[in-house]
Amino acid sequence: MGGFDSPPMRWSAFPYLLAAAFALTLAASVRVANVDPRLLVDPESLGNVARFVRGMWPPKLAPDFLQLMVRPAIETVQISVVGTAIAIVIGFPLGLLASSSLMWRGVLHEQRVQRRRWLVGLPGYAVARAVLSVLRAIPEYVWAFVFVRAVGLGPFPGVLAIGVAYGGMLGKVYSEILEHVDPRPLETLHASGATRTGVILYGLVPQALPTFVSYTLYRWECAIRASAILGFVGAGGLGQQIELSMRMFQFDEVLTLLMMLFVLVAAVDVVSARIRARLL
Repeated sequence: MGGFDSPPMRWSAFPYLLAAAFALTLAASVRVANVDPRLLVDPESLGNVARFVRGMWPPKLAPDFLQLMVRPAIETVQISVVGTAIAIVIGFPLGLLASSSLMWRGVLHEQRVQRRRWLVGLPGYAVARAVLSVLRAIPEYVWAFVFVRAVGLGPFPGVLAIGVAYGGMLGKVYSEILEHVDPRPLETLHASGATRTGVILYGLVPQALPTFVSYTLYRWECAIRASAILGFVGAGGLGQQIELSMRMFQFDEVLTLLMMLFVLVAAVDVVSARIRARLL
């Protein structure tokens, strides 16, 4: 029984070279980073861990201490909410400008002259991409250092740090979501005579909105944890209280604060899951 012969398999050295390069990079990184698992079972290290655990237990649950920590806990949530709101304000317009399907290619630009696409849309796209790269390349911890020097101690530099750093992350993801929507509904609307604005409002946005909201809520959850870390540089919230308790060797207070942070993250996770369930 005749048939088409399958083409012979071509041997490629690329996977083997890639694996070898990764192995060499990993080995060099382990050496440079001074990774030594023996330190985990070193008697001195185990003794330090034991003292830390003994100092943490039992957690400090005195009513006066818990009452005093209510305000930092609320402050942590407020930092995350306002910081995420600022991130949306920064990331959404930059995400639109950094989307190639909106700026210079795709069904939305089929009626435009090719030269005009490159001269008008591409420069704005490139600038938006560059700005987003700068914003997200600098960690929020470093941004917090900058804003603490600029506006002083307190929750405001934490809000600004989360807003700027997460604005770059949200803008990048927003642009990727817009570029990977299903083009068939857009083409159908375009073929039926819809304007460019109509294609965006009734084809592009409805597809992208649930993913937009889902990822934004995920970033809000991350902002709760980030706000605690930013407190170590004086940006307010539970993180600043954890840093003070650690400095005073009050490890029972540290355990209580970590438990409060866990409750906050779990509560935000439940709220965001409910919202995502209604949208998706």
